[in-house]
Amino acid sequence: MQTVIVTGMPGAGKSTVTRLLAARMPRAARVAADDMNAMILAGAVWPLGHPAEEAARQVELSYRNLAALAKNFTDAGFVTVIDCVIPDGAHLNRLLGHLRSDTPSLVVLAPGAEACKERNAGRAASERFTFDGYDELDEAMRRGFGDRGWWLDTSDLSADRTADLIAAGLDLEIAEPQ
Repeated sequence: MQTVIVTGMPGAGKSTVTRLLAARMPRAARVAADDMNAMILAGAVWPLGHPAEEAARQVELSYRNLAALAKNFTDAGFVTVIDCVIPDGAHLNRLLGHLRSDTPSLVVLAPGAEACKERNAGRAASERFTFDGYDELDEAMRRGFGDRGWWLDTSDLSADRTADLIAAGLDLEIAEPQ
């Protein structure tokens, strides 16, 4: 079975696209870093928060948990779709190190900063987030990932079309319509 990592800046469409992508396959699971992080009910620190040492420790915990769940699902015969903001090459290497027995496909949703901001503004108030480091994050990802991954400009694509392109591009088995 296969593991697919879908990353991108906040607002790129990761959550929506990974749900749609996993739902298209006969046997697939979606594992989201945000869900892992939400399990910490007391003492949670945002990945770029303070104290920095605790933030880094919790990011590492998230990567270990994502990798463990991916392994369990793939061992059980499911394609695993991971939804995670990976800010740079060092973080990508850390996650990949935990996935060492698997060769995941990496897809970077890259609609650009303006599209991400616009998408965030269009969300319900309770689902909006505060983030202003788009340009820096985009640069860090591009520089850090190098030629790894499939960079997909989704600025003019619907989430459904994006999921279809990923499924086709990675030759993923699609379930028969019911």
